[in-house]
Amino acid sequence: MIAIVLVGTIAGLFSYQLYKKRWKTPKQAFNKTWRIILDSKVPFYNELNAKKKKHFEFKVQEFILNMTFTGVQVDIQDEDKVLIAASAIIPIFNFKDWRYNNLDEIILYPNAFNKQFNLTGPDRRILGMVGSGFMEGKMILSRQALHHGFQNETDKHNTAIHEFIHLVDKADGDIDGIPAILLEKQYVLPWMQMVMNKITEIRKRDHKDINPYGATNQAEFLAVVGTYFFERPKLLKRKHPELYKLLCEIFDTKP
Repeated sequence: MIAIVLVGTIAGLFSYQLYKKRWKTPKQAFNKTWRIILDSKVPFYNELNAKKKKHFEFKVQEFILNMTFTGVQVDIQDEDKVLIAASAIIPIFNFKDWRYNNLDEIILYPNAFNKQFNLTGPDRRILGMVGSGFMEGKMILSRQALHHGFQNETDKHNTAIHEFIHLVDKADGDIDGIPAILLEKQYVLPWMQMVMNKITEIRKRDHKDINPYGATNQAEFLAVVGTYFFERPKLLKRKHPELYKLLCEIFDTKP
């Protein structure tokens, strides 16, 4: 009975995530300037075939159409919007009907900020944040970090993708490193065991290729290795084959 209720709850959350609000559908052709940005800045897009590129473009256009973009000491440009949208689409690209119904607004800061959302003063180390409480439905990103994430293709780090993985994780109600909506039941326990083992190994410095920030907690582990998965999939597969396989299950990607 508990299992049935759990499955029903997850199914309900999935439906809620997809259909809580009706998104506007793009009616116009994809902007040619935006395509140039994708071509020149987004390796994930360039590795897709022609049909999948069209779908990626549609999802980027749809995301931009349905989001509010607010700049703080920043004049938001088309390139900012396209890179943010690409970051949003990459983790959920293989989920055809996914909508970020837990997000309404992207707030773009010029650079790092602190926990009080200040751009001046001490402890300005935050580059991205998924909002909660009075900031529910909002994401804050550093513009500098956003662009750096697409300029360096080898560092396995992309702030915007990292934050959108947190948002995907949050779709079941909690940012806890267990994306229940995406992870089939039989993979939950193997994933949890993998997370605990890998966090222990990272803390022992057994894996120098995984950002040690991933050992902070389970949620950060998912976001860190998820970004690694999308930035350097071949390297991750070679160095961590079992972790790679589980991430393929989470993000519905062929091994």
